[in-house]
Amino acid sequence: MIISQLSISPVGLGTSLNKYVKIVITTLRRNNVNFEINDMATVIETDDLESLFRVVQEAHNAVVKAGAKRVITELKIDDRRDKNVTIGAKVKSVQ
Repeated sequence: MIISQLSISPVGLGTSLNKYVKIVITTLRRNNVNFEINDMATVIETDDLESLFRVVQEAHNAVVKAGAKRVITELKIDDRRDKNVTIGAKVKSVQ
C-alpha cells in the first residue's frame, strides 16, 4: 500500500488557492482514490505507484488547465511493502 502526501500549488495567481485545491479533490474523487485533506497538503492512499503517479499527473494537469501558467507539485511517498497500511495507521500507532 502506498501512502503519500501531495501538494499542488499554482504560482503567481494570488494568495487564495482554494479553487485549485477543489480541482485536485475533484480529480481524486473521480479516480476513486482514498484521501484526506489537511491545512497544508492532501494525504493519498493507493494500491501501487503507477496509480499514484497517474492520478497526480492528472491533478497537476487539471490545475494547469484551470489557468495556472506555473505549478509546483510536491509528492512525498511512503511505500511500505512489509505490511498493509492505510491512512491514519501511523497516527493510531502513537496514540
